[in-house]
Amino acid sequence: MKPYKVTITEKLQMTVEVEATSRQEAEWLVEKQYKNSDYILDADHFKGVTFIAETPKRDRGMER
Repeated sequence: MKPYKVTITEKLQMTVEVEATSRQEAEWLVEKQYKNSDYILDADHFKGVTFIAETPKRDRGMER
């Protein structure tokens, strides 16, 4: 058997509505609110998961 490193990536998603004068302002406002913990994404916002396996890279200096 060979060792593998498997990366697990989960995707969470939430849509919120804000009033703003532009798209950029809307994104800025929501990002600010998100960083202020006004929006908390949890298991209810789960949208998917991926698994990617790769063989660990060997250090050339370590090979025999």
